[in-house]
Amino acid sequence: MELPLESVPNFSEGRDAAVIKEIGRALAERAELLDVHTDADHNRTVFTLVGGDRELVDALVAGIAVACKRIDLRKHEGVHPRIGAADVVPIVPVRPEDMKRARAASLELARRIGKELGLPVFLYAEVGAGRGPAFFRRGGPAELQRRIDAGELAPDFGPSQLDPAAGGAIVGARRPLIAFNVNLVGANVDAAREIAALVRERDGGFPGVRALGLDLPSAGQAQVSMNVEDWEAAALHEIVAAIEREAAARGVEVAGAELVGLMPAGAAAAAAGAILRIDGFDASRLLELRLLDR
Repeated sequence: MELPLESVPNFSEGRDAAVIKEIGRALAERAELLDVHTDADHNRTVFTLVGGDRELVDALVAGIAVACKRIDLRKHEGVHPRIGAADVVPIVPVRPEDMKRARAASLELARRIGKELGLPVFLYAEVGAGRGPAFFRRGGPAELQRRIDAGELAPDFGPSQLDPAAGGAIVGARRPLIAFNVNLVGANVDAAREIAALVRERDGGFPGVRALGLDLPSAGQAQVSMNVEDWEAAALHEIVAAIEREAAARGVEVAGAELVGLMPAGAAAAAAGAILRIDGFDASRLLELRLLDR
């Protein structure tokens, strides 16, 4: 049986409920919308949707079209880096063997965004030579445009000029990842940045972990914001334990953790098995998953 593909588009709006609702409606009219996660400090909303290859692409084009009309990056403020109204749009296979379908769908999506919406599109991950969104986001839209003008890089689809209001879009196919944040008591962003550097792969931390230390003004907290790209190599409970140790060493307490969107059942099973000390516990021991696999 062919499973649907998943997409987890990140839109640069987390405060205007009417805009978020309009984007969500455009997505849900064409695919199945499973989750909506909004953050006012990030000023960002992450939608999780699934569908057949064509209907998923149709849904994303429709949602991005709304974002282009309703989001103006020139007026945007938020702690999360971004280069577009529809900042990053991944296509994700539920099963590893469906990556070929995900790659094909992401390329079709990128082509349509460039042609129909007139946005510059940059490919990442499985269709973009392994590059991540951070490669394009550093310095924001102005720096990205400077790099394009200097010939350092070029959009894979669409025009060479970022849209003044909507920017560009980063599109790709990737494995499932876990967007996971740990919040610290008190607005100690310096501690959050130090801890982020210790846990991220780039600086010698956990494999497949991307991390930033961010300030959350409305919550009065700081945050270690992470993408866990390989949850089998870097277990969530181990990452949280490391953050708790490093926070305690700096006299800071952990306020709690936050899941953005959905996560693979295997990651939850691994954490539950470790915490409960059940030997050999994995996703195959979950009743509902065993029933679905019959």
